[in-house]
Amino acid sequence: MVTYPDRVDAVFKALADPIRRDLLDALFREDGQTLSALEARFEITRFGVMKHLKILEEAGLVVTRRRGREKLHFLNPVPIRLVHDRWVSKYAEPWAAALSDLKTRLESPMEKIFEIYIKTTPERLWEAITDSDIRSKYQFGNTLTSDWTPGSRFEMGNPKAGALLGEGENLEVDPPRRLVQTMRALWGEDVKAEGTSRVTWEIEPVGDDSCHLTVTHDQLREGANEQLYGGWPMILSGLKTWLETGEKLTTPGSLMYG
Repeated sequence: MVTYPDRVDAVFKALADPIRRDLLDALFREDGQTLSALEARFEITRFGVMKHLKILEEAGLVVTRRRGREKLHFLNPVPIRLVHDRWVSKYAEPWAAALSDLKTRLESPMEKIFEIYIKTTPERLWEAITDSDIRSKYQFGNTLTSDWTPGSRFEMGNPKAGALLGEGENLEVDPPRRLVQTMRALWGEDVKAEGTSRVTWEIEPVGDDSCHLTVTHDQLREGANEQLYGGWPMILSGLKTWLETGEKLTTPGSLMYG
């Protein structure tokens, strides 16, 4: 069985309060906001907003990043996707898919941040990210080929696609901790026109048997095509399922080339 720790309870607790749901809605409409910007939207004290944000952070629904003197708050849809994967059947997928397609906006260049906890070792997680055969089991059947050295090229393909789906350069390769890559999508003319973005994988050990994985997809233009980043919740949910159970997770993306 997939491991579902107390974080699932924390997600439901966080979503139970209407103010916290309104905070998520505010980040849904405009990502990367400061505490002051969020405070201005509500008729409660700054301390009250901070308390609600802390609960959302503890549930993994909000992540923060420092930008100079400012602390920015970002929406993280992955915990909601995990709840979806556990209890929503494939027959309800068309209705529930919106949970994994949360749209956020930030000043150019746009940045998306996704976090997930996985019961595995850093070495095994790194292998799952860089091994082409394993990658295909959770990323829509797509393969990723590279020699995984700094400055090397990688190519993303699918046996049923007939052409390359993506390409890029490995900017930083620091196993089993950090991988930074440029990414250019090639699966359609609309995404080709978006140009090159950047994906950063960061692995942090948690205790003796788990990892905290953060995927940051940035250098996206404001209003970038959602195809570039909308699949991350499904990919990371599939990665967690594969590492913890050895089974593939059925998602809309995994059926693309079925």
